[in-house]
Amino acid sequence: MENERNGEGEEEVELSPIEEVRVTVTNTDDHTLPVWTFRMWVLGTMSCCLLSFLNQFFSYRSQPLVVTQITVQVAALPIGHFMARVLPTTKFHIPGFGSRDFSLNPGPFNLKEHVLISIFANAGSAFGAGSAYAVSIVNIIKAFYGRNISFLAAWLLIITTQVIGYGWAGLLRKYVVEPAHMWWPGALVQVSLFRTLHEKDDQRMSRAKFFLIALICSFAWQLVPGYLFKTLMSISWVCWIFSKSATAQQLGSGMHGLGYGAFTLDWSAVASFLSSPLICPFFAIVNVFIGYVLIIYVTIPVAYWGLNVYNAKTFPIFSSHLFTNKGEVYNISAIVNNNFEIDYQKYEEQGQIHLSMFFALAYGFGFATIASTLTHVGFFHGREIYDRFRASKNGKMDIHTKLMKKYPQIPHWWFYIMLIVSVAVSLVLCIVLKNEIQLPWWALIVSCILALIFTLPISIITATTNHTPGLNIITEYIIGIILPGKPIANVCFKTYGYMSMAQAISFLSDFKLGHYMKIPPRSLFLVQLIGTIIAGTINIGVAMWLLDSVENICHEELLPANSPWTCPGDRVFFDASVIWGLVGPMRIFGPRGNYSALNWFFAGGALGPILVWLLHKAFPQQSLIPFINLPVLFGSTSMMPPASPVNYNSWILVGIIFNFFVFKYKKQWWQRYNYVLSAALDAGVAFMSVALYFFLGNGDIKIDWWGTRDIEHCPLAGCPNSKGVKVVGCPAY
Repeated sequence: MENERNGEGEEEVELSPIEEVRVTVTNTDDHTLPVWTFRMWVLGTMSCCLLSFLNQFFSYRSQPLVVTQITVQVAALPIGHFMARVLPTTKFHIPGFGSRDFSLNPGPFNLKEHVLISIFANAGSAFGAGSAYAVSIVNIIKAFYGRNISFLAAWLLIITTQVIGYGWAGLLRKYVVEPAHMWWPGALVQVSLFRTLHEKDDQRMSRAKFFLIALICSFAWQLVPGYLFKTLMSISWVCWIFSKSATAQQLGSGMHGLGYGAFTLDWSAVASFLSSPLICPFFAIVNVFIGYVLIIYVTIPVAYWGLNVYNAKTFPIFSSHLFTNKGEVYNISAIVNNNFEIDYQKYEEQGQIHLSMFFALAYGFGFATIASTLTHVGFFHGREIYDRFRASKNGKMDIHTKLMKKYPQIPHWWFYIMLIVSVAVSLVLCIVLKNEIQLPWWALIVSCILALIFTLPISIITATTNHTPGLNIITEYIIGIILPGKPIANVCFKTYGYMSMAQAISFLSDFKLGHYMKIPPRSLFLVQLIGTIIAGTINIGVAMWLLDSVENICHEELLPANSPWTCPGDRVFFDASVIWGLVGPMRIFGPRGNYSALNWFFAGGALGPILVWLLHKAFPQQSLIPFINLPVLFGSTSMMPPASPVNYNSWILVGIIFNFFVFKYKKQWWQRYNYVLSAALDAGVAFMSVALYFFLGNGDIKIDWWGTRDIEHCPLAGCPNSKGVKVVGCPAY
């Protein structure tokens, strides 16, 4: 190992100015470690393929588990060490590469290989999102609208939306990656985990052994809630006690009600929407818990039963479906013409679209979250962001940037070419295949400009505060006003505008991780790009396969009882395409709609953090006031729908147990095995669920008893509470 300090007198100047970085990241580098090894390519490619397949497969299921890079981080280590022991060390030459020596086994499995494998895998999980965002466009076209899109158009849409942001992100590295004051708190978690995994492990129960045991247990147990006893997915015992009361079941149902007392013994239900609670910091769990309680246990009951907001009792209490004013499910197909646009005459005949009260308020809280994030970051972190940005422009290089200068840098023309090519291909898609995606070429340019404008400021916010405001509602609102009546154009604009920025920020975050771990920039860039293309290709391949092979996929009312192929995330994405694209925000949230009052949530969200900041300035001795984080409170239920209360209940409970009680009373165990356990649980559930589908699902082999006939036995939870509304299977009022 070598320390790249240029003189002892400069030592203090070179240290990172951020304390968290100084205590987490080493100030040394061994630039002789091989990174482009056979092991890295094999494990990285396999991890990318496996995660992209699993996450796309799970995205259609009622509990869409996301297998993240942490699973690969833990699993790749023992496999890498095994390959280092068994692969031949013989050196050989490859024609065309001169006299350079190559070997399948250049030495011990090292930390840098491990980091690149994990970044490869991270591309396979769409940087933690599960699968490529644009796949949902394909899903709603084929499954919900019943139309078709060619494989070529779908593939180009997915790849371009995933990589178009990489071009300008690469050009922004000198502003948000190289400066020491742009420290990216999220990357430090990964640095800490890598260092922990590579410490010498001479304990009797090694991490690898613990991982294997936990994986086998998770794999075996998943057979129970996944096949033998499906009711364990949502144990809604209130429904069992009050089997004839619709109100009690609305309160007690974990999947279609407010989930009072509901819990699960299925890890996929615990970790599916909110990711593993074992890796979430305790303070974040507490913030989510407080916001969840205020919304689910206070706001919703008062709004539904007390105030009957938006005629709430006419509709189910918890639903992401769209309804007529009589409480019937809205027939979307009837208002779509042959040109895949809205038929206004049919729309007027069927009447305005209505939302369940919870779904309507979910949009309101979404508006408040966006607005409060901007003012909260501005007032509480604005000075810090400004000072650090100035310091990043004027400050000296720290030790990590100096060490990285030893490696060949990525030429700017790489990013220019990637940006030009991706924009050109996107324009071809919009012009030549416009009949399939509806998006005009000028709208593509507007979406890219919007994403480009926001990438730098939001990258700076993320790099200094770990907050990442999203553009999804803003983009769909803008294009919904400009271009109403075109649902696919709306979601394409949203994807190009929102996802290109999100991908750019994820790209920069991985670059900062590589910066801390001293990964050669060119190697990192190529792994990210190749991994993204591989993952996107597998995503669309799996999507087309399942959409064509699973009969009635995504249509819960047509699927067999307890079928897992309900597509909860795509249902919400489809509803958004109707609300913002097909019908348009002016007829939903504007003067011609029922929900114009929800726009006040923007104002309330913007003013809230200012009031908290003023309270903090007026009462500086009150140390708890700065911990009031309104963006987190407003956004605590942002995953609902498609997530349901049983997911939140169990996620919060497990998170508190492990990240408070176990952390406090068994800290050494937590430090050694907590992340390992999380990875093993994810992997075991994923492998068993795929095995159940291939070995039992395809053959339609079922077990018929009380525990498999209905997942939660709450048949009345989806009933309305209003007089005169008649729904089959529901009591009359």
